[in-house]
Parts: sequence; C-alpha cells; structure tokens
Amino acid sequence: MAMMRLRREDPRVVGSFRLHRRLGAGGMGVVYLGSDRRGQRVALKVIRPDLAEDREFRSRFAREVSAARRIRGGCTARLVAADLEADRPWFATQYVPGPSLHDKVNEEGPLPAAHVASIGSALAEGLLAVHEAGVVHRDLKPSNILLSPKGPRIIDFGIAWATGASTLTHVGTAVGSPGFLAPEQVRGAAVTPATDVFALGATLAYACTADSPFGHGSSEVMLYRVVHEEPQLLGVPDALAPLLHACLAKDPEDRPSTLQLSLRLKEIAAREAHGHGPGAAGYGGAQGRPPGRRAESHADQNTERRPGGTPAPRSGSPAARPGAGTGGGSGRPAGRNTPARPAQRRGPRPPARPDRQDRPARPVHTVRTSPNGRRPGGPDRRLLRQRLTVFVVVTLLVALGIAAAQGCQGPANGLGGAPGPTGPSVSAAAAPAETGPDGR
Repeated sequence: MAMMRLRREDPRVVGSFRLHRRLGAGGMGVVYLGSDRRGQRVALKVIRPDLAEDREFRSRFAREVSAARRIRGGCTARLVAADLEADRPWFATQYVPGPSLHDKVNEEGPLPAAHVASIGSALAEGLLAVHEAGVVHRDLKPSNILLSPKGPRIIDFGIAWATGASTLTHVGTAVGSPGFLAPEQVRGAAVTPATDVFALGATLAYACTADSPFGHGSSEVMLYRVVHEEPQLLGVPDALAPLLHACLAKDPEDRPSTLQLSLRLKEIAAREAHGHGPGAAGYGGAQGRPPGRRAESHADQNTERRPGGTPAPRSGSPAARPGAGTGGGSGRPAGRNTPARPAQRRGPRPPARPDRQDRPARPVHTVRTSPNGRRPGGPDRRLLRQRLTVFVVVTLLVALGIAAAQGCQGPANGLGGAPGPTGPSVSAAAAPAETGPDGR
C-alpha cells in the first residue's frame, strides 16, 4: 500500500494514536497510518467535516461501528478503537500490510484459477463472519481486499455511508463502485448478504480477467449493464465460470449463499492445486446445477465444461445411456458384446460414461497369460532353456568320456601279454622257436 507524507492540514495525533503517514483518501474521509503507545500499527480513518455535521450520518455510523465490534473473523481487519462523539468521528482498524487485489492484478495481470479460488474461499469465509454479525459490507471490490502474508483481508466493511462522486450514492444508501454494485443496490432496494455475494463474484471475475465483468464506461452505462445485461465472463477459467455466473444472477434468490460459496470455492481450490482441473461435479452438486430457481434452466441451457471445450453429455441423454446408438465411430453393430481390445491411447482420454464411472480403470497395456498363470517368454521360460542346455552339454561330455575310456582299453590288452582269446594259437606258433642245439 502506497504511503504519503502528512500534509500541513493533517492532524498529528488522534485519540491515543500518533499519525505517521497518509494511506489514502476516499468518500468518507482520510485514512492514516498510526500507532499506539505499544507500537501497534493501525489504519485510522477520520471522517470528513461535512459528514461529521450530518446527524443522520452520525447515527448510522454509530450503528455500523457497534456492529463491526461484534465481527470475529481472520479475514477481516479487526476494529481496534473508535470515537463517535469527536468533532470529526474516527475509527481505527488493524493495519494490514500488503497490496490490494486491484494493485496486484493491475501489476501482474490475471491470477491463476487455483489462486483465485483460494482467495475467494477465504473472502467468503470472512463475509460469513460479517453476515453473522448482522453487517452487510455493501462495497466489496478489489481495492477493499488486501493481500497480506497471512491471507486476504477485507477492509471498510459495512461502514461506508457517504455522498458525492460518480462511484458513490447519497447518504442513506450503500457506497459502491458501479462495476461491483448489485442490481438491488442500483434500484434502491434493501440489501442482504446476497448483495455481497454479487460483489464477490464480480471481484473474483476481475481477478481472473483483469477487467470488470460489465466492462468500462460512465457510471450510468455501468449501472445499466449491471441491471439489464449479462456479465461477460470470457477468460474466466472453466472451473470458476459456472459458479461466478451464479453469483452474478440478477435476482438475489438465485445466488448461492455465503456458506455454499465458501465450501464450493474450497473444493475448486483443492482440485486446481492438485492439477485436476474442472471436475465432473459442477457447482451445486454432481450435476453442476446451482441451487434456487435457476436449477431447472441451468440443466437445460448449460452442459458441463471440459478441457478443450468439448461439452459432456448430460445425464439422461441418449448419448449418456449405456448401449445407446449404433456403435458410433467403433464400427461395431449395436447390441454386440465384443470385448474391447486394449490399445495405447495418445492424448487425453475421453470422459468415462456414466454407467462406467464406478468401475476401476482398465490398464492401458494387457499381456496374455498361459493357462498356469505365467507370462510366456518371461523369466521361467529362459530358465528352462538354460537348464536344458546344461543337461545336453553334460550328457555329451559323459558320452565322450565313456567312449574315450573304452578306446583306451583295447590297445592295452594287446601289448601287455595277458592271455586273451587268441593266446593258444600264439603259443603254438612260437613253439618251433624253442629247438634244441641240433636244430630239431
């Protein structure tokens, strides 16, 4: 938040707070950065002199301060002190360091869907505490949301009665900016918590697109669009578009409650943080229908958004029922129970049909198995081949060893003189050699 030096006309001390810097000025007065004796920093707003002289304004201001004291929530700037009887009434709230949502988007551009949903969830929870205290903010907009290190904080809640300027109305109605005012505020009707829901929807749309959902123009043009034209949500992520469209309904009864909005934004933030994107369950339940009187028209006019812009068939339609059609692009005749061949798909898988959502997902690759449950060509087959090879080699070696042993025994018998089968004939042949001296 930008700070400026104090001007000559600015006070130096208000109540028990010493003023250090000027934080800004608005329709109600000037906001200063101050601190108490303990060093606690506060944002102290001093009411304009002309409003301080208006008894009606003082009376309304006192009621709003009394209600603000009852607010207990981590997403609001806590009221620290106030003096309603001073010449210029003032009140001090907890100082929140950090830029406003408007400044952050203006400097960095649109925020991611997960970040917007997380901010919106915290803001809806803060509004719930405000509404439970009997207060309606009436001026929720990006510049009234501060992004502190501990999370977003809502400022200027429910204490916004003023006059003048194109973004303000006369005393007795709520302060607001044309692009974020609800239609009932423009018509002068009573404001309710649904008024803040409309403003929060417009604020989150701004965070997604860096632009108001009702464009730009003069105050009169903007107010006419808020009452009579539909919001422009081009550029809003698919995960948030249906919910924000419901928040921006013209009729307050068609908008979700603050509690419903908080719970739904928590779901979206958790899903987007895990990278799942928009799920099959849209706003309001599994069918993506908002509560209230818009449920029936929503079911007829809208389909669930899917990545890539392909609308999913609504439940109950012929395309969503099992067995409908004549086979589609698969070329198989209807009613034929042909087992699907497992094949590897490229790109995103098509959404599951409603009749198969509860079944476990099939693996992309399947492998045929043998009757005994073993995979062919696996480790058991290779081990069998290895064993067979070793057996054959050992058998051959044993056979060669036996043959070699038998071949060596034959020559040994002929040279060793041992009697063999031809022994007698050999002795007879050698007998003549044994003669006497006379040669006989």
